[in-house]
This record gives sequence, structure tokens and C-alpha cells, in this order.
Amino acid sequence: MRRTVKVGRPPQDPARQLERAHRILDATAELVLRWGYGKTTIEDVAKRAGVAKGTIYLHWKTRDELFAALLRRERVLMLAEVRQGAPATLGELYGGYARALLRRPLLQALMRGDSDLLGKFTRQRQQAGQSPTMGLPLEAYVAELVKLGAVRAEPGDHAMVANAVLYGFLFVPDGLRTEVEESADRIAFLVADTIDRAMSTGRPLSGDDADAVARATLDFLAAAEKIAEQRLAASMGGTPKAQRSV
Repeated sequence: MRRTVKVGRPPQDPARQLERAHRILDATAELVLRWGYGKTTIEDVAKRAGVAKGTIYLHWKTRDELFAALLRRERVLMLAEVRQGAPATLGELYGGYARALLRRPLLQALMRGDSDLLGKFTRQRQQAGQSPTMGLPLEAYVAELVKLGAVRAEPGDHAMVANAVLYGFLFVPDGLRTEVEESADRIAFLVADTIDRAMSTGRPLSGDDADAVARATLDFLAAAEKIAEQRLAASMGGTPKAQRSV
């Protein structure tokens, strides 16, 4: 018996599908930064990306899903940038976050709760109660640093302290700003230095312990990056699973 072969549109190359999805996300980011989420339509994105409106719906069913994927990609790219800096301490980790966040206005807007730019996504983030910089809790990582003598156990609340320092330097109130705007590298240094002064034991570490702290820091960052990549993959609709991560 002869097998019936269906004639129709051949399947697209997965690599081309992935490239197209990221081109759509690039266009979305550009338009949202220019006009804000509320004024950016699927039609606008399609025109800017050079695709048909229906093509976008092959990847994402709604505008909300499209924008959620964009923010998740921003987190992945931010964490990859931090990892490239090879932070070796808690302070350097947060300094890396500061430097990378200053290059990503969408994530800054998410942290600020900028409803003019992001619309309802700021409310969703507030309801979730999650920091956009972290993919998983700090407790186990900090406990390892305490064990190695790099971080003080008291007074506790390490995540609160570290995030307060990060937010404080990134979003200094207008009345406290200096006339000269600080560079991203300078702010990253100040974040790292402040966290180290506030949380470190002040005791020098042996070479082995310093290496162990560096490994723990990179392991924590790798775990956060993996979670961010998984969340991005879950939101890259219409793209084959094996091709979804950035």
C-alpha cells in the first residue's frame, strides 16, 4: 500500500524559528522603551520586526505573554552578563547585578514599579513579591559563606540587607543625587564595597576558603541563571523545546 504524503507548507528550520522569536522580542523591547507597554500594539511589533501579525501569535497567544517572555529574556541576559564578570564574593555578586541592571532599563523599570512604562506588569511583580535580580533564595548560599568565615551570621536578614543596598544605590532619591552622575562601574563598586563592609567578618580568608567562596558564588549564580533560562523557555511559545533557551 502506498503511503499518502500530505502536501503543504514545509516545516520551518527550528533555528530560524528561534531567530524570528528573538527578532520579535527585540522589536518589542524597542517599542516599549519608546512608547510604553500600554501604547505598544501587536501590529506595531509586527511591523517593526518585519513579520505578519499572525506570525507573532504562532509564538505567543497574547500581548501579555509576549511581554512576559521579553522580561524573562532580560533576566537571562542580565545574569549571563553578571556571570561573565566571575564574581568571587557576595559583594561582587551584587556589584555585578548593579552594573548589569544599569544597562537594562526594562528591568530597572520593573524594580522601580514604573507603571507608565510597564503598565500592569508592575502590579504583577508587586503581587508576586519577588526581586527581579534573584532566581532562588539566598539562604543556602549565605549559610555556606558564613560557614567559610566570609559573612557574619548576625544580625541575619542577609537578603534584606543586600537588596536594600542594591536598590538604594540604583534608585537614589532626586534630593540626594549629586550634580555629577556616577558611572555604572562606580555604582557597582559602591554596592560591592558597602555589602562587604556591612556583612563580611573582616577576617582574611585562607586561599582554600577564598576559592571555596568563589565557587559557591558562581554555583549560586549558575543556579539562578538556570532557573531564569527555564522560565524563558517555558514562555517561548511556538519554538521547539530543544531550541528555546537563549
